[in-house]
Amino acid sequence: MKYYIIAGEASGDLHASNLMKAIKQKDQNADFRFWGGDLMQKQGGTLVKHYRDLAFMGFLEVVQNLKTILGNIKFCKKDILENKPDVLILVDYPGFNLRIAKFAKELGIKVVYYISPQLWAWKEGRVETIKKYVDEMLVILPFEKDFYKKHQVEAHFVGHPLLDAIEGLPPIDIQEFKKENQLNDKEIIALLPGSRKQEVSKMLETMLSVRNDFPNYQFVIAGAPSLDKDFYEQFVDDDVHFVSNRTYDLLRCSKAALVTSGTATLETALLNIPEVVCYKGSRISYEIGKRLIKNIRYISLVNLIMDKEVVTELIQNDLNTKNLAIELNKILNTKKRDEVLNNYEILRTKLGGSGASQNAAELIVNLKSWK
Repeated sequence: MKYYIIAGEASGDLHASNLMKAIKQKDQNADFRFWGGDLMQKQGGTLVKHYRDLAFMGFLEVVQNLKTILGNIKFCKKDILENKPDVLILVDYPGFNLRIAKFAKELGIKVVYYISPQLWAWKEGRVETIKKYVDEMLVILPFEKDFYKKHQVEAHFVGHPLLDAIEGLPPIDIQEFKKENQLNDKEIIALLPGSRKQEVSKMLETMLSVRNDFPNYQFVIAGAPSLDKDFYEQFVDDDVHFVSNRTYDLLRCSKAALVTSGTATLETALLNIPEVVCYKGSRISYEIGKRLIKNIRYISLVNLIMDKEVVTELIQNDLNTKNLAIELNKILNTKKRDEVLNNYEILRTKLGGSGASQNAAELIVNLKSWK
């Protein structure tokens, strides 16, 4: 079959690449054309656009880049029309993907949504669009199946693909990792500040403001694949280091982590690293978002899945040097650390076992048998 896949962010690139690998095992004639990133490209097929040219974060940034976004939508529709795929696979990225779903469905193309937009947090009305234009929803969070059932949409819970990605990691030698990356002998505090320049600069300014409170640790920045190494040089010195494209390895060698909200919060938890979740957006974007998001008590996937505060979230004005130092100290040196790690075990159970990519691939490859 001919598969057309759209992933608009780094996390989507990871999950879509694992899905592609699983599809190839079940469909030897799989032909991929996709919007995504380097990981998807390694699986073969044709990369149409890289996600770094698609990712706009926050209301202001979207408005400022509206012309580019609309141009990308127009180009995508044209590309689908010319290539006539058998199935369109959409990976999160709802503002873009739901528009493409409508277009593809009207062309008679099967539409699969893998990794649901967070409609349970905001823009719940988009469920109606999914009802009309999506043939199958494949969800990766256990509570999402019930959410869709409430809206008369049958969704398949396939498990969380991060479990696949993490369980397949080889063992790591911490001392060897430090040597390879010119790190010193101090224990590591990992910094995951995001993937966009403006976001990274803002988050690192606050994250690094606590360094003097923790002289016995070295802070190591996880570099995003979408940003050049030169960009990070301004933050590096004797006890602040930078590691590129090895985020999972960095986390596995760390004592704790400071993590910008997003998929990285769940990745950090599944790698068993205590964390403080950090978020600070522009004032306008934050105020708009706060009014639109409803019935949601947390911003991190860890706490959302557990339905309680497992990891501390420092949001907007609460994200400051004093609070960050207090919370980081708790997960390094107090019983809070053990509580977090114990809850991580429960979290893994809630997410089910490994096999999400295989489960999703099975459903997609057998499209012709769907009702």
